[in-house]
Amino acid sequence: MTSTSSAGTTTTVTATASGRWTLGDLPVNRIGFGTMRLPQTGGALVPDAVPRDRDAALAVLRRAVDLGVNHIDTAAFYFSPLRSANELINSALAPYADDLVITTKVGPARDLTGQWAAHARTPEALRGQVEENLRQLGRDHLDVVNLRIVGTDSIAERFGALAELRQAGLIRHLGLSNVTPAHLAEAQAIAPVVCVQNRYGLGMRSKDDAFVQDCGAQGIAFVPYYAIAAAGGEAGATGAEPAEVLAVAQAHGVGPAEIRLAWTLHQGPHVLAIPGTGDPGHLAANVAAGALSLSEDELKLLDGLHRSATTG
Repeated sequence: MTSTSSAGTTTTVTATASGRWTLGDLPVNRIGFGTMRLPQTGGALVPDAVPRDRDAALAVLRRAVDLGVNHIDTAAFYFSPLRSANELINSALAPYADDLVITTKVGPARDLTGQWAAHARTPEALRGQVEENLRQLGRDHLDVVNLRIVGTDSIAERFGALAELRQAGLIRHLGLSNVTPAHLAEAQAIAPVVCVQNRYGLGMRSKDDAFVQDCGAQGIAFVPYYAIAAAGGEAGATGAEPAEVLAVAQAHGVGPAEIRLAWTLHQGPHVLAIPGTGDPGHLAANVAAGALSLSEDELKLLDGLHRSATTG
């Protein structure tokens, strides 16, 4: 997306306009890029989706970096029958820029046919997933590894195994995904946590508002996924947008997706965004959303919607 000054010059809005946060010792722009939708249309986890053109996917990754994105979210289980997100990242961006931060996830597992398998729960299985990410990305270490879990049971053994890999130099920083405050406290007793990646967004999981703010108080980044798609999840945004979102979007001359991203970033300087897309136009609009400033009245309107229409 571009903006035009009073002098008639056109300026491209980049991810630097969103501000910066530091994951451990790794500074990133607050607007990042999620790669789940790169291997195929609809997302790597959607059954029967159409594999995306490889050259187009590579071009989107390169364009993201051109637009100042230096935080890319991925996972070894993001793959389609033809290609994987990690391979696309490697092909498009290696050798990697010094300031590029790649965050990945371990825990979930898919077999070679794409079917979901049991989550990795043993130290051996988790190490195998870490090593698979290293191979696919062509790295000798991973910048940030999030332990993604399902359920409410203890994560001490699993997080401890990743902490040992961090001590061994295979991982630089650790994070968590799909967790509760109790999980975070349990993990922090073992090793530092630099980010929490949970499902969250405008009108979604207002019950977690306090958790979002608590992460900020502890200096931990909160990285919501599906911030645009909301209840649509991996299938993408579905249904009509609420009138409140449409009104604010019209006032700013942008689409509803940009307003959802802007609202997310307004929740605190520690809140990052990782919207994913395979469309260059959507990519530019997502990045430009980091420069949107919402007024107090607009935030009050959207906050009311968030609390009254929340799902999840």
